Amino acid sequence: MPSFSMMRLTSVLPLGIVALASLSSALDAGIKVNITSSFDPKYLPTCKAIDEKVSNVYYFGTRLRHPLYFKGNSHWASSSDQNSACVVEPASANDVSTILKIVGKTSTPFGVRSGGHATNPKFSSTPGVQIALFKLNQVVYHSAPLAEDGSVGTVEVGAGLIWDDVYTALEPHQVTVVGGRATGIGVGGFILGGGYSYLTNQYGLAIDNLVECELVLPNGTITTASETKNPDLLFGLKGGLNNFGIVTKFTMLAYSQTQVWGGVQVFDGAQLRAVNQATVDFIANVADPKAAILPSTYTTPINGIQSTGISLLLFYDGPMPPAGIFERFTSIPHASSDVSTRSMTSLVKANPANSTYGLRSTFNTVSLKTYTITLLEQIQNQSMRNELCDTQFWGEKMLLHGGVLVSFAVEPFLPSISTMSKGGAYPHTDFLIPLNLDWSWIGEVNDGFSVNSAKESARVILNQAIAEGQDVAGAKQIKYPNYASADEDLKSLYGSNLDRLRAIKRKYDPDNVMSLAGGYRF
Repeated sequence: MPSFSMMRLTSVLPLGIVALASLSSALDAGIKVNITSSFDPKYLPTCKAIDEKVSNVYYFGTRLRHPLYFKGNSHWASSSDQNSACVVEPASANDVSTILKIVGKTSTPFGVRSGGHATNPKFSSTPGVQIALFKLNQVVYHSAPLAEDGSVGTVEVGAGLIWDDVYTALEPHQVTVVGGRATGIGVGGFILGGGYSYLTNQYGLAIDNLVECELVLPNGTITTASETKNPDLLFGLKGGLNNFGIVTKFTMLAYSQTQVWGGVQVFDGAQLRAVNQATVDFIANVADPKAAILPSTYTTPINGIQSTGISLLLFYDGPMPPAGIFERFTSIPHASSDVSTRSMTSLVKANPANSTYGLRSTFNTVSLKTYTITLLEQIQNQSMRNELCDTQFWGEKMLLHGGVLVSFAVEPFLPSISTMSKGGAYPHTDFLIPLNLDWSWIGEVNDGFSVNSAKESARVILNQAIAEGQDVAGAKQIKYPNYASADEDLKSLYGSNLDRLRAIKRKYDPDNVMSLAGGYRF
């Protein structure tokens, strides 16, 4: 997930965040100001062919500056934007089938957009036909008696939704699913990439709670994948992203959901040691699967001033946590806090992840076994110059390259989550926890420096973990696909599953139609 580094920073960095908010507002004006005024017209004949069969097709030119054209091409990270020849909004699996048949026959590049949170350029954008799934927005709950695994039925979720809307739709039923943790995250990419959640300690990843997928195969055939029908395809979809077709609907296990307790506390740099110690203590001593934390170290070099701190998300799956879990954090002096009893929707929407909407961004990641004091100090040192250790401080260096945010989100989970794995493309039976590096900046000229600095930072952190004795080197370093960089080696994402995934790809996409879309290719 994107880090929580921009949460509630106004009380700590009012001038910097006002500037960032103003920039974000400017980028939002007219949907996205950075989209250029040109597109490649050679793909217009394909658009016209689709337009004859599917009504919801939008162009830059002939339907002048149609807002849905810009919405379909717009991404959370502007570095992921491209101007397509057209945007098409399928309203059904049949529409998706029609579109895939046409782009396959004409060998037209295409993109598939759900929430638009992919930070890797060209992963969900295209110069050809942009398929925006917004109209695939159903949420249907099928209740059932309490099962042995704790589920109370299933939920059908349209692939075009964001998690905010899924949680809102499920609230009247007092159930939820294993879904995203930040506002604006799309259902499709989150699930198909694996899906770490607030509920992962209790129920596993999103893919461990995936019962069935309705999808359109690259040849246009509409089918389903489950444990009883096309089980090999279901295996591939559990972390294999968009290699096997376009998923139009997910069926997931449902769980009872009351109000939750949580929110964000923000600390200034003077509390680094205290928060680090509390984090390590929490990891060592809290085994309640309903409890979770997510501390993020951030640097925001805005207006020539480098401002630093920690934002900490606290979560408990219940109206109030038992005593003794979070006091180690709440007792530390903090600049602000919005922790309260609230709905899951409220908690997700409290994360202003869109504060950096419209900026250029990249993610990177390191998979770890645990966090020590010295490793946390190294992570913080990668973000800022501080007294704990002093070598890299990328936040300061990014200041010279349009930098707006350098953030590291620490995501500790219980080792027991590996026992909940039900298999899939993304290997997760060996316990690993992802560290999310999140860089944001202004100016395409700064892309190379920013992406490379995030890679170098990830390398340093990995080496520190290995030096401390963590068994995460070589083939053991399996990275979370939703955080991985665009040029990541597929072996580091899928390990020994890669050959099997390539065989599944050949079976369901013999003509290699999905290679016309962006993303990791088997």
